[in-house]
Amino acid sequence: MEELPAGYIEIFLGPGEHWFGDHETRIRTLLGSCVAVTMWHPKYRLGGMCHFLVPVRGAEPFESLDGRYGVEAMELLIQDAEKAGTRPRDYRFKVFGGGNMFPGLSKKSGRNVGAKNVDCAIEFLEKAGLTIESHHLGGCGYRNVVFDVWSGDVWMKHRNITEGETVALDGTYG
Repeated sequence: MEELPAGYIEIFLGPGEHWFGDHETRIRTLLGSCVAVTMWHPKYRLGGMCHFLVPVRGAEPFESLDGRYGVEAMELLIQDAEKAGTRPRDYRFKVFGGGNMFPGLSKKSGRNVGAKNVDCAIEFLEKAGLTIESHHLGGCGYRNVVFDVWSGDVWMKHRNITEGETVALDGTYG
């Protein structure tokens, strides 16, 4: 990772949270079966991340969007971009997570929640006409994700719980 800007802020997202910030922001999260979506505007150096738990909520009526649910979490990010006077299609998107945290159980019960979360993120972004620049999805285990809004770099470390290996990946939007 590169040198940190003076006065930067660091945000840690828990499940169900999202954050949108400027060029002095670093956003971190830890994922299991949850999914994180990052979005970055290369010209204005604005960006955000959401961390959702499940694809959609039940059929009960609701008054406001809730970041625990994938469709709503991603909609919150889109709204943040629009409030900043920018167009979502001008952002670059990356998607992480959806790990199977209990591989023995999912073999018995069918698809795991991580796979459903992955499908939700991909379908939402594709329907909205937004391009996924890169991703690291599925498998078994957890991921640490760090997004430096000042540069657009997203750093990810994946720990595969079935094979006991750690894979460190880094990538940039540039």
